[in-house]
Amino acid sequence: MKRVRTIGATVAVLGLAIALAGCGTPAGAILTPASDAPVWPAAPDPARIRYLGEFRTDQDLKPARGTFQAIGDSLFGDDTPTAMISPMAVCTDGASRVFVADSGARVLHVFNLETRGYTTWNPGQTPFLCPVGVACDAAGRVFVSDSAQACVFVFAPDGSPAGRLDGGALKRPCGVAVSPDGRVFVVDVGAHQIVIFSPAGEAVGRFGERGADLGQFNYPTNIAFDHQGRLYVSDSLNFRVQVFSADLTPFRQIGSKGDLPGYFSQPKGVAVDADDHVYVVDANFEAVQLFDSQGGLLMSMGSEGQGPGQFWLPAGIHIDPKGRVWIADSYNRRVQVFQYLREGVGP
Repeated sequence: MKRVRTIGATVAVLGLAIALAGCGTPAGAILTPASDAPVWPAAPDPARIRYLGEFRTDQDLKPARGTFQAIGDSLFGDDTPTAMISPMAVCTDGASRVFVADSGARVLHVFNLETRGYTTWNPGQTPFLCPVGVACDAAGRVFVSDSAQACVFVFAPDGSPAGRLDGGALKRPCGVAVSPDGRVFVVDVGAHQIVIFSPAGEAVGRFGERGADLGQFNYPTNIAFDHQGRLYVSDSLNFRVQVFSADLTPFRQIGSKGDLPGYFSQPKGVAVDADDHVYVVDANFEAVQLFDSQGGLLMSMGSEGQGPGQFWLPAGIHIDPKGRVWIADSYNRRVQVFQYLREGVGP
């Protein structure tokens, strides 16, 4: 009789699980803004930036769940999601993959927006110690700077380790960017310099020294190119962004020390959109400021907090070919995503 009751109970549990599971669930919508999604600037000005969403864990990819997977979740609970700890930098491969350098988790998170797949990359037998920068080149290679190991790890498009950049040249690498001709530019915070590597991985040049004049740096952190090959360097403790021509001649600075719009307190990430607007993340202001190509302030977005468009020590920023703006919101343990509205929306 006891055995009959046990079998009956098992059947009942299975029946309940199947009933709960139904036929599974299809993939959910990602980066689809709600009708009331925040925009910047506020009305009556035409909106130029719209909030799209955020990524904290692999579950934010909202993958489809099959019937048997749903049954397993009903019986044993969902798998523990893989969460970010301290996302410091983000980039995309221009197609479907998003790469997030996480210094707290010591991994590179890889989100695939097309397949809804998720994985982490690590450089083989030499694991990350402090990954803080990430960039992709046109061939699909991924470059991850590790400030604690004084090198930039290189990955092939399939995630396999493909070497490292150091050349005995780096002290404390941070931001990394790939120039239009395929050279890899690395911000060396410890040396107050920019180090240049050839596409083959050889150290071929460096420029900068500590100071406050144009062409000099004081703990630079991040770097980006625009579509004309001009270089933008976040010169953090000089409280500015320096602009270099395609031949690396310094010719302009954006911002200076202050607490008003157009000024900086701790500039970190820098990126440039399709219209050569310059986006600068300020970790102390918990905001992103936008400038025109001449350095004039256009607008500011963000405030301190945990909601959409709010930040807590934001760091890196990246703008993909679709005009989506990805921001590593480090202490909120997430990446926030926005859309640049090229034509504007509103009055």
